[in-house]
Amino acid sequence: MSGRSALGDWAASGAMALTGRRGGPPCAAPGAPASAVRRALRRVAEATLHRTGVVPRLPGVGLLGERAAIAGFTRNGPWSCGGAFRALPTVDGWVGLSLPRDSDIDLVPALIEGNAGPDPWAAAGRWAGRQRAADVVARARLLGLACSAPGVAEAGRPAVSLTPGRTRPRMRDRPLVVDLSALWAGPLCAHLLGLGGAEVVKVEDVRRPDGARRGPARFFDLLHGGHRMVSLNFADAGDLARLRTLIAGSDLVIESSRPRALAQLGIDAHEVVASGTSWLSITARGRASNTIGFGDDVATGAGLFVADGGTILPCGDAIADPLTGCAAAAAAAEALLRPASALIDVSMHHVAAEAAEGAVEPHTVTRVGGRWWVHTDGGRFPVAPPVGRIPRLAAGRSGADNAEILP
Repeated sequence: MSGRSALGDWAASGAMALTGRRGGPPCAAPGAPASAVRRALRRVAEATLHRTGVVPRLPGVGLLGERAAIAGFTRNGPWSCGGAFRALPTVDGWVGLSLPRDSDIDLVPALIEGNAGPDPWAAAGRWAGRQRAADVVARARLLGLACSAPGVAEAGRPAVSLTPGRTRPRMRDRPLVVDLSALWAGPLCAHLLGLGGAEVVKVEDVRRPDGARRGPARFFDLLHGGHRMVSLNFADAGDLARLRTLIAGSDLVIESSRPRALAQLGIDAHEVVASGTSWLSITARGRASNTIGFGDDVATGAGLFVADGGTILPCGDAIADPLTGCAAAAAAAEALLRPASALIDVSMHHVAAEAAEGAVEPHTVTRVGGRWWVHTDGGRFPVAPPVGRIPRLAAGRSGADNAEILP
């Protein structure tokens, strides 16, 4: 941890400033999530140095807070920073529910089997308060909503599972990475690999572009600066053929869909790996699970939350996303050093659960001179505000507004 305590890293990351009640003091997270980011970034740097002989210029633990900085988010407990997640009490505990899309809000009447009225969140809360947590989670997942039971870490698999493939036919000095992922975790993985010298091509379906485009353009551009942006129609046979050709010529594919989504397009990860291209899959709970999840509900379900005054508060801003993006980038950077391809299965839930392991270090939080400080036996640390880096655009084009058509 470079001489820092876990709380020192957390205070420096910007995520602590985002954790807690609106207007209240910032809160410590369980475990060591910011230190997990620091270790993952070190692995990316070491693998890149081994491959290129050059130390890459990577961000630090502050990447945990940069989306919030760009979007203008602040501490917002008991809601998430962006307001799309909240933990709801049940008769036997809690559930963490995310409703980030209009289509999710539209499903609330089906979830509660009744009229949601003018405030769908209030209606969902009243309904959940009469149910068992397991029943709420089961019904929400049946409807395709992101929901979890806080603090129930699912055992049985590692955060990152790697299955070797076959010897790769090529070992490029500058690996070609095809990014089919969306939102935050996958694009962050691609971003870090790009900073390490990889050539990244982001591919989107024209019918369903990356949902992150609906957020701040500056954040989208930050993650995709320097990447080629390609738009294809996945319903068109010619465009699908172009996509398969691009995948076949790549060193690594990154995607964040459930396996059945790409299978419906005739693209099979195991076949791609068998041909010598590595495949990195990011899902809520691993490729064997069909559940969906977003950063706040996944993290809370994995135990990465703050219990405060009988309420559960989320940690940071959708923290399972950047945690997973860093863990995935470390696994991918190391895989690109090996002569054999691999199927890399990354579970957001298990990444967050590993980061949440361990008791919170004894500490106090005080406000001095207009600034919050964390005091521990190991020292005193200022609570840094979230800070956003400046995007690096490719040839003057904005990734949020432009894309090319693959010839």
